[in-house]
Amino acid sequence: MGARSTICLIAGGLLLPLALHAQPLTPVRMALDDPRLVCPQFPTLHNAQEPLRALYQAHADASLWDEPKRFGRLISALHGLADDGLIPAEYHLAALEATQDATLPGACTDLLASQAYLRALDHLYRGRLPQAAWQPLWRSTALTDADADAQLQRIAVSGTADPAAAFTQARPPLPGYAQLRQAYAERRHGPLPDWQPLADGPLLRPGQADPRVPALARRLSQAGYLDPAAATAEPLYTAELAQALMRFQRQHSLKEDGILGPATLAELNLSPATRLAQIRVNLERLRWIARDISPDLLLVDIAGARLQLYRDGQLHWQTRTQVGRAARPTPELKSAITHLTLNPTWTVPPTILREDKLPEIRRDLGYLARHDMQVLDRDGRPLDPHAIDWNNPGAILLRQAAGPHNPLGQVAIRFANPFSVYLHDTPSQRLFDDAQRTFSSGCVRVENALTLVDQLLSDTEREALASRLASGQTQRFNLSRATPILMSYWTVEADASGQLAYRPDIYARDPALIAAFHRLDGAALQSAPR
Repeated sequence: MGARSTICLIAGGLLLPLALHAQPLTPVRMALDDPRLVCPQFPTLHNAQEPLRALYQAHADASLWDEPKRFGRLISALHGLADDGLIPAEYHLAALEATQDATLPGACTDLLASQAYLRALDHLYRGRLPQAAWQPLWRSTALTDADADAQLQRIAVSGTADPAAAFTQARPPLPGYAQLRQAYAERRHGPLPDWQPLADGPLLRPGQADPRVPALARRLSQAGYLDPAAATAEPLYTAELAQALMRFQRQHSLKEDGILGPATLAELNLSPATRLAQIRVNLERLRWIARDISPDLLLVDIAGARLQLYRDGQLHWQTRTQVGRAARPTPELKSAITHLTLNPTWTVPPTILREDKLPEIRRDLGYLARHDMQVLDRDGRPLDPHAIDWNNPGAILLRQAAGPHNPLGQVAIRFANPFSVYLHDTPSQRLFDDAQRTFSSGCVRVENALTLVDQLLSDTEREALASRLASGQTQRFNLSRATPILMSYWTVEADASGQLAYRPDIYARDPALIAAFHRLDGAALQSAPR
């Protein structure tokens, strides 16, 4: 093998402990499965043995990092992971850099470098944290680990000569990821601005005076929403300052009214450090869902309460939605739209029946007639409402007839899922004008739902659907073409210009993710050699 160290991955054999600075030109035989392989400086070496074995076997068991330039490229690529919101220390960077001055890395260092390389690829491709533990996303067709493992192995085997290119291959191939990564890199390299929270107080409207106005002006000026020359020390809340606050509200998915109220104050009082951490964990969310993105896709942005239809990877149509409130959140899922229910009836879900409807019925039995609701047993047979003990109704169903007051409107858009959720029309059209549209019990209400339906139909289906919809009868309409649907949750994104758009964290998920990242950071820094 000449100057290349040979690593034979065999089982068993009597082995002498391997020191960090083993003679680099001496062939070294080792077995990854043998606990007598000792690299005292690297106690985690035996993790992820199968991917290590596969990587070396694909290279005829030869050392992978014995060329100084290649080893240097790996170290440089590991440094670049910081722009992904990852922490280079987690990839043994200090230990690897400590050996970089050696003529060639020894066997332990070679294995450690390969482990760092594989771990980085895995984190870029699947995420640093397990999605199922932090933000579960149900999939109708599960993504298998075997598929991910095979893809990662292909990237790893072909990428050792250029680790940075391999890392690029493993990153989500989404414009949104590259844009958010760039925005994070720019902000993490700069100093965090001075920051003091704004005090609570009454609603502040243009033309009013308030002692918080100078602090508000400074905040908006520091963040680039107000010309510094216009930052005032006076307590009068001017129209110019209100316009700056409206720009802030627009970028943070708030009601764009120029009024300083509780929701706007809460977003203003998130510190620059928290904002940076928020960008970081949203890079992780994109890593989690990257393999769920397809060229044809209906994407439901839960926190942003919007829906986007993509065809051939291009945005084709979008609209506003109403999603689940915090107590009844809209679930994250990946499925496929297969059919519609035209002129749907509404069978009240158990939670809504128990928490919302039963109290109304107990107060006034006439509630049922006013809302066109029928009481049924579990087999669908009608029951006499007057014969039921509403304090202990037993196994009943409530079903609301189709019509203008039905909460599902004229159409429900169906896809397989275990949560009994779907997209649907709604008579509550005025609620789409609210900035934070968290009104439902988990299902997604769609503005212009019939326009969305039209986008899902083939030309031959449109005429048939129109006549069946006009009949007023409740019926199922099967679609000739299934459309993938992804319902996911994220709280910040960046556009092509690097402009950030934030969503309020309506389900309060950011703090737990940020804390989890900080714990991993601390563990990585604590275990790094000093």
